[in-house]
Amino acid sequence: MEYLPRIVDSELTLRLEAFGATLIVGPKWCGKTTTAKQQAKSILQMQDPDRRDGYLATAGVKPSLLLKGATPRLIDEWQVAPVLWDAVRSAVDQRQEEGQFILTGSTSVDSSQIMHSGTGRISRMKMYPMSLFESSESSGAISLRELFSNPGMDIDGVQSALSIEELVFCACRGGWPAALRRKSDTARLMIAKDYVNNICESDISTVDGVQRNPTWTGMILRSYARNVSTLAKKANIYKDIASNADSMTTVTMDAYLNALERLFVIEDIEAWCPAIRSSTTIRSGKKRGFTDPSIAVASMGLTPEYLLSDLKTFGFLFESLCIRDLKIYSQALGGRLSYYHDRYGLEADAVLHLDDGRYALIEFKLGSREIAEGAKHLLQIAALIHQYNESETQSPLRTPDLLIVITGGEIAYTRPDGVKVIPIGTLRN
Repeated sequence: MEYLPRIVDSELTLRLEAFGATLIVGPKWCGKTTTAKQQAKSILQMQDPDRRDGYLATAGVKPSLLLKGATPRLIDEWQVAPVLWDAVRSAVDQRQEEGQFILTGSTSVDSSQIMHSGTGRISRMKMYPMSLFESSESSGAISLRELFSNPGMDIDGVQSALSIEELVFCACRGGWPAALRRKSDTARLMIAKDYVNNICESDISTVDGVQRNPTWTGMILRSYARNVSTLAKKANIYKDIASNADSMTTVTMDAYLNALERLFVIEDIEAWCPAIRSSTTIRSGKKRGFTDPSIAVASMGLTPEYLLSDLKTFGFLFESLCIRDLKIYSQALGGRLSYYHDRYGLEADAVLHLDDGRYALIEFKLGSREIAEGAKHLLQIAALIHQYNESETQSPLRTPDLLIVITGGEIAYTRPDGVKVIPIGTLRN
């Protein structure tokens, strides 16, 4: 089976060069094991049904025996035997060599199950489902890295080959590698549906051994999906669920949400709160999100045909798709994402921060008619920062390096005011 290169391939190589072990985390089916196998020299698969019991018995008596093998040694789904974490950390200390182990896991492990955090020995690397560039649906003609290095770069006329129909299908199918290998569109769409079904029926309970209600899990996912890319408060989500689950408490809902976070199913966006206006005017709640837009689509039972007739709903899912891709692209640049929204209605759907302080203000607009509104918001935030710096000369804020409106359109260009309009189908890291 042909391996589809991932953006994190080079990051994994670098981490193996710098650390004794690297832990790859992320949602199930996103390709962690396949990516790790490209660089591993030996493999221990803890979920192998023929050997699992033997592995667990060995882990309970002498876990170091499971670490023997050519390096880098891949330990797949290590959390099946949490003692392996401390065994790996100890082996790294003893060997004093880099690139000894690759660990993969689809759930985060409670810190009480391990003795040491692994700081300095075990590096953590996040993986997501595939971006449009990785699935070869974005041309990658416009590089975020190049834009940050040269904000004046000419992008005029760069075209995306993705139609709105194809974008809708991409969001419904998701970035699951298995979906790309299916022959028919119907089969490709089934992957996300089965993923959500597995979460509800099995994973939500096996993540920490607490039995949970599949029906309640589905209701929580549906409510979260209806509020994707919004600042919906937990109280509103609870009200939505409690109307159909009388005995559910807020504490119970929080436990379910925590389990979904540990499974890397939901992943909210934090607020960016610069002091450009009174701190009381900044909305600091989290923006609701999934690691892949197809989870929201499958949770609500939507289809590409329905979304093509309801582009307003798809607008929120389009933002979710763009957020997924930007997380992947920005990770390769040492970046992170937040959002800005104040109580006056001024917003930036995303703020992409690089670790050297540079950042971009970004709006997501599906159609061309909304681009002017998005650009206006970005320019207003930039103007507020400029005004703040005029009065706060002792501790000025860095001005944005890029103002970008990401669209579902076909042609990239730079507006006369400097805002760059970029189709998602042309982006890469």
